[in-house]
Amino acid sequence: MPDLHVTDSWTGDHLVEQGIITLDQLDGAAMLAQRWQLPLTDVLMSRSVLDGRTFYGSLADRFGLSHVDLMDQPPEPALLHEDEVDDYMRELTVPWRRGESGRLVVATARPGPEAMLHIRRRYGSAVDVVVTSRRALRHAVQDRFSASWTHRAVYELDERDPQMSARTVFTPWQLFAMWIAASACAAGAVVAPIATLIALNALMSVFYLGNFVFKGVAIWAGGVDLAAQRREIDAAIGLLHDEDLPIYTVLVPMFREPDVLPILAAALRRLDYPAAKLDIKIVLEEGDTATIDAARALRLEEIFEIVLVPPSHPQTKPKACNYAFRLARGEFTVIYDAEDKPEPDQLKRVVAAFARAPKKVACVQCRLNYYNRNENWLTRLFTLDYSLWFDLLLPGLERMGVPIPLGGTSNHFRTSVLRELHAWDPFNVTEDADLGIRMTQKGYATKLVESTTFEEANVSVGNWIRQRSRWIKGYMQTLLVHMRRPVRFTQQVGPMGVLGFVMFVGGTLLSGLLNPVFWAVFIVWAATQAAGFDIFFPPVLLYLSLFNLLAGNGLLIFLMMLAPFRRNWLELTPWAPTVVAYWVLLSIAAWKGLFQLVTNPFYWEKTEHGLSKHTAGELAAALETSGESA
Repeated sequence: MPDLHVTDSWTGDHLVEQGIITLDQLDGAAMLAQRWQLPLTDVLMSRSVLDGRTFYGSLADRFGLSHVDLMDQPPEPALLHEDEVDDYMRELTVPWRRGESGRLVVATARPGPEAMLHIRRRYGSAVDVVVTSRRALRHAVQDRFSASWTHRAVYELDERDPQMSARTVFTPWQLFAMWIAASACAAGAVVAPIATLIALNALMSVFYLGNFVFKGVAIWAGGVDLAAQRREIDAAIGLLHDEDLPIYTVLVPMFREPDVLPILAAALRRLDYPAAKLDIKIVLEEGDTATIDAARALRLEEIFEIVLVPPSHPQTKPKACNYAFRLARGEFTVIYDAEDKPEPDQLKRVVAAFARAPKKVACVQCRLNYYNRNENWLTRLFTLDYSLWFDLLLPGLERMGVPIPLGGTSNHFRTSVLRELHAWDPFNVTEDADLGIRMTQKGYATKLVESTTFEEANVSVGNWIRQRSRWIKGYMQTLLVHMRRPVRFTQQVGPMGVLGFVMFVGGTLLSGLLNPVFWAVFIVWAATQAAGFDIFFPPVLLYLSLFNLLAGNGLLIFLMMLAPFRRNWLELTPWAPTVVAYWVLLSIAAWKGLFQLVTNPFYWEKTEHGLSKHTAGELAAALETSGESA
């Protein structure tokens, strides 16, 4: 076996002699390799200065080894084992074939001392070595286990922890409880209609009051000193050294979004993190030829991997992430959406937060907001909504110990915990909200960090309703799943956790469904002054209903006015009173979500991105930056 214990300088000199890189490129990469404490080859492949096939062929020549393309010459299936995939991805080394003499031949994409040490520890010294490319190695492993991964991506959670899966929409006892409730209401409407309507009215009025009070308390509890928190994390980041930072997996699921790919790549390149320690998966559906072609045309660096998800149902974002997650190499894993623009230091801030947090903290949720907030009325109200949610409400839930329903992006997980929990539920269309509650039930916690990912706010009403109806349908699924065993749920999260979950998740969707009923009653009463309504509103209930209508809704409008203050976006405050029209759209989305829960529960209604007027400028800037880096 050739001696691979050679220095990076010899490898670099060879690449310069072969004309594959320039001396300036070698000097820059060598400086980064020393700073990051990584092999020179890892650094070179993380930058857009090399052609992969030429690079790996030259490395094979330098070490006196053969170069094989595992796409054309895949490993013998019997040599690969699914329970060793994490090892294959971490070491970028796989058993390839048995030679004529019976000796095992191992393929590596990281020829050098570390790879040889791993090979000898794992396979012994009586082996031969060949060189392959990272992309070919990852493709070969994926191809070998694709059928198993597809099945596991869809059914693993349902098979191993069925009580936590939304595949069963309604359990028998839930259907029975609904039937009992409906029968009781029907019987009451026949036997004592007035008393029944008064009781239902009182029940809903008390629920509304509780929802208003809970949100007010949560916002009061979330009034933390963000400046102090940021200073603490800044100080912790100052103690981090590049060589100590872990490998970080970034999953970016996309579907029919070729136009935003360059913007996404540019945003990820701006991350202040050692590029060679990024493991970025662009997760695409096999049938999405437009996005696949666009991704391949960009000729992305080796840190970007295009993962093609085989067709299966349900066709959802969590299923695609479950499939690609099998290839994750990082100690931490984060989800970004196609249009996301995380703040450059976000990954370092999260690493510092994890380092300071107890081991039970399995997820760090970063804040979300919008870069096109002033584009039109809808984007302004959407921004107010998100500012209230991520800047005020979620910090309150964290301090109160209430389970946090995660947002759909910028969730940073301990990879080991994700594997333990069987990752995301492919049948739940708000998979991260569900995962946040499931983590709490399993004894883990979520921490919020003062770092923002900016997204594109929906600019059209139809697109907004499609997105919001999916979110609300997913909230309904999440409520149904986690209230299947209410006694056990209470034992796991505590009474405050149950109250917060019911008010925060249940209150959000129930208010959307009930608001039109109460609005209609009020409008008819105000327009006609009909005395017929008086019988349904005894004095105490009348005062409570008026309090909810005036003081409760007034409180929510006031909180909307406060929401942009933390970001100093004061130009949005005058738009807060128009939130009533926004609530009308929310109710439309809620009823649409309920209809789909019954008729098509696992359907993932696609949200179109790239519709903002800002997209063209972002795309031009991204392409210009990409051209300069190349």
